[in-house]
Amino acid sequence: MNRGFYTIMAAQFFSSLADNALFIAAIALLAEISSPDWMTPLLKLVFVLFYVLLAAFVGAFADSMPKSRVMFITNLIKIFGCLLMFADVHPLIAYGIVGFGAAAYSPAKYGILTELLPPDKLVAANGWIEGLTMASIILGTVLGGFLISPHVASILLQMHIPVIDWHLETPTHAALTVIGFLYLVATIFNLKIPDTGARYPKQQHRPSKLIIDFANCCSILWKDKLGQISLAVTTLFWGAGATLQFIVLKWAEKSLGMPLDKAAILQGVVAFGVAIGAVAAARMIPLKKSLTVMPVGIAMGLVVMAMTVVHSVWIAYPLLILIGALSGYFVVPMNALLQHRGHVLMSAGHSIAVQNFNENLSILTMLVLYALMIKIDLNVNIVIFLFGLFVAGIMLLIMRKHAANQREHDSLALIGESKH
Repeated sequence: MNRGFYTIMAAQFFSSLADNALFIAAIALLAEISSPDWMTPLLKLVFVLFYVLLAAFVGAFADSMPKSRVMFITNLIKIFGCLLMFADVHPLIAYGIVGFGAAAYSPAKYGILTELLPPDKLVAANGWIEGLTMASIILGTVLGGFLISPHVASILLQMHIPVIDWHLETPTHAALTVIGFLYLVATIFNLKIPDTGARYPKQQHRPSKLIIDFANCCSILWKDKLGQISLAVTTLFWGAGATLQFIVLKWAEKSLGMPLDKAAILQGVVAFGVAIGAVAAARMIPLKKSLTVMPVGIAMGLVVMAMTVVHSVWIAYPLLILIGALSGYFVVPMNALLQHRGHVLMSAGHSIAVQNFNENLSILTMLVLYALMIKIDLNVNIVIFLFGLFVAGIMLLIMRKHAANQREHDSLALIGESKH
């Protein structure tokens, strides 16, 4: 990998680290204002909502200028959302603004990989990016829980910034100050990302034309025999992954008796497992063999069901690591395959925008269903069982669809195809 790739990794790490720490701080803020339990999943919902609403536009935006500049601009939007939370704007509104920045950031973050690297390095690059992202989730969720813990908050509240006479008044304000600093570090790394030299035709500005173009891009990927399988898998994974975040928090509270600052560590444990699986896939699975990992997705759904019989923290840790490792191992090759097909069939920014739209529509749908289950006070073990059964069942259907495609035509021959 060249130097530019490592700069992208650093920028992504600090931006994602701040996003995940801010997520825990936002949950703490909702608790401070005595919000109902069903409102907590809405934090993630408002974050991903812009991925869906802006999907037709962010691809064109990412391709309209060097992607390093896009990443810089969108990271500033995240900082603005963090400042709104500091200014006591409702957490759902402020975190939604951060989601707005993240939605515009994502096509550039992933699209630049296809501009910078050849196809045979995409699985490895995705493995390292996903591994580092999961490391940032581990550290971000743990850091968020650490910053809102009473002991650390009391230390931070004793600090002040003499140059601007800024005194911290509440524990969450102290946490938000540290998180804002992390966003600034990410912004500095964004400025260091090299221009890949990739340029695309002048992008459309009319919303109606952009929507038509985006719909066409969606159609192209879903009709492509490789694109539809990889897109279906990643769509399922991200919807399930976002829901699992909240399931783990609720499960930790009900089955393990853990408060939020301790339960946040369990989210990090899952992410640690994902990082292990992602790096293992990057080292072991070439792009040509990416579709062989699909049975691992079924295994992941079945293993999730084992959470219903676990009531010990010492058993919970290895179980969650296993769930994460299975997830990372099967999603990284599929993500790389999807990026490759998108780059072959259309521009990098547009293909990532299509991917984000479908994946985040899945997140929205599954989070709404989860919020409804919490609203009707459904037992968390029933929720876990239904979740695991759903993931395993959908993965089985996707495998059967791929087998049907292969009977018609050897779609694996398309892997490694040059851009057209």
